[in-house]
Amino acid sequence: MVTETLKGRSLLTWLDYTTDEIRLFLDISKQVKEEKQRGEIHRRFTGKTLALLFEKLSTRTRSAFETAFGEEEGYPVFLGKDDIHLGVKESLEDTARVLGRMFTAIEFRGYKQSTAETLAKYSEVPVYNGLTDDFHPTQALADILTLEENFGDVHGKKLCFIGDGRNNVVRSLMVIGSKLGLNLWIITPKVLSPDQVLLTKCLEHSKHTGAKITVSAELSAVKDADAIYTDVWASMGEENKKEERVRLLKPYQVNTALMEKSGRKDTIFMHDLPAIKGEEVTASVIDGKQSRAWDQAENRKHTIKAIMLATINGTSD
Repeated sequence: MVTETLKGRSLLTWLDYTTDEIRLFLDISKQVKEEKQRGEIHRRFTGKTLALLFEKLSTRTRSAFETAFGEEEGYPVFLGKDDIHLGVKESLEDTARVLGRMFTAIEFRGYKQSTAETLAKYSEVPVYNGLTDDFHPTQALADILTLEENFGDVHGKKLCFIGDGRNNVVRSLMVIGSKLGLNLWIITPKVLSPDQVLLTKCLEHSKHTGAKITVSAELSAVKDADAIYTDVWASMGEENKKEERVRLLKPYQVNTALMEKSGRKDTIFMHDLPAIKGEEVTASVIDGKQSRAWDQAENRKHTIKAIMLATINGTSD
């Protein structure tokens, strides 16, 4: 599968990609997952190196990038916040220039979106956003793959995100959903409604794909949902807001009664993890038969491998 139009590009947000390009990433994701299930061994990153820059802790993002790159005989190098000068002592621009001379590609997981943008601008190699306060694009692609494994093409499907309508996961779902024709309902207290600037951009994309984005405070909006998705109430770095978020979002807990409000037995539950069982979701839901949280976690690896194959090699072969 040739992907020359994607070679050399960074993934900072899905705003930078067209519908057809996102679908190409999904096609490659399905291909590499099937290869893994068949036990195939490939060496498509032989002689290539990947810098993994982490300001924030991680389980799935680090594991997905390291295993996806390493099992293709690439060499990933983990660089935590205490390992290098990331904007301290040495300018971020200079760090980017050095890493770009030494590595084939760079992954960044941290706080500011502007850090990922600066790394991409000055390193001159592909940079992957493993999570920032603004976006979590690799998670969103894994989410779409999971939806399509259960329901086929996401165009016209109904996904309900319940919780903080401003966090990086729902922001990324807004963007990718608007590009793929997904109907996204954001069910959240009014004070946690999505950023209007981003919402306006996504609604503009939706005009071309038929996607619908609806913001509501009413839990009854989950009726007929294909999937119900939630996330932790206070994201990493927002621990000081935990008490306030619990007060606001306690009525929005995803439990068995809420899942039943969909009126469908095939509605699935989704969560990007880690989950705090008993807060945003009950154990009976996330550990139950409707949960696809563990599929989402696995799919982080396959979608991340697809992203790197397309942007580093320009091919999935």
